[in-house]
Amino acid sequence: MDKTKQRGKHWNRRQVLGTALAAGGAVIARPMIGRAEAKTVLIAEPVHGLGYLPLYVGMAKNLFDDVTVNLVTIESGGGHTNAVLSGQAFAFIGGPEHDAYAKAKGAELRSVVNCVDRGNVYFCAAKGFEPTDSDWPKYFKGKSIACGPYGGTPNSITRYLLKKWNLDAKTDVTLVETANSAILPAVKNGQAQIGNPTEPFITQGIRNGAWGEPFYSIPKELGPYAYSTFNVRLDSIQKEPELVRGFVRGMMKALKFVDANKDDTLEIAKKQFPTMAPDDLKATLTRTYNDNLWSKDGTISRAAWDTAKGVVIGAGLLKTDVGYDEIIDMSFVDSVRATL
Repeated sequence: MDKTKQRGKHWNRRQVLGTALAAGGAVIARPMIGRAEAKTVLIAEPVHGLGYLPLYVGMAKNLFDDVTVNLVTIESGGGHTNAVLSGQAFAFIGGPEHDAYAKAKGAELRSVVNCVDRGNVYFCAAKGFEPTDSDWPKYFKGKSIACGPYGGTPNSITRYLLKKWNLDAKTDVTLVETANSAILPAVKNGQAQIGNPTEPFITQGIRNGAWGEPFYSIPKELGPYAYSTFNVRLDSIQKEPELVRGFVRGMMKALKFVDANKDDTLEIAKKQFPTMAPDDLKATLTRTYNDNLWSKDGTISRAAWDTAKGVVIGAGLLKTDVGYDEIIDMSFVDSVRATL
């Protein structure tokens, strides 16, 4: 049975979640309580990482006035999406492309608020395998690349870039598809020469000598990108619009807070990642702010979806063109913006 750590307001409560929620992946739950009298929602995340820090900040600072937010981590390519489709979770964190995949199969999901507005992934080279120039087809060919699980956005970006560089993902490289948290060990142990990690794993790998600074920055190369949005079932919008609005309002307040309060954000990050060295944490947040990873107001732009869509179509994961209005609903962001 998968074990789940469930910690409440005082971080001392444990329980086991059902295997239906696990969806075949490792599950770690980290609930933090907002308002005791508010309706509870469960958010599924694919990894517990600094990219989603605005959510954790919002929970820690009680910025969700209208809902109580619980959190579960499901480390499998589609597990977080399936948790929402099955009704086990209220929303999942992931790119809108997951909504497009679901739509192609007859399900209706909508992205309702942004979080990470850049491709929050980088390429790092194992020591001794650093590129000497920017001839990427030549450099990547023949190497093993540790990336996230198939179906996840980091994996899609890897496949998209390989195709852009006229490399076959099956014959020209070896993809070591694994959990996000296992990318660093795969490179450090010699299973792969290249990794496409997120923070805090980038900084951890630099500190322990697995790799150096990223040699390829997705945030800089691809620009605005609907990388991590919060996605709900269409019937949640139709049946419980005020619940959706309450969650969106809290996220917009959280995004605004992290943009304006870097020191307070750092202190909350220390509590979320207590085993991470303080210097590593500061370096990670510096990279995040410098690369403008987080949305400032929760808006998902049409350009950001165009980039995300181009990646998954280019990677061969989305077979049909899905329009912005078919999977993205900014009505809650628009209605809340004037009240903040």
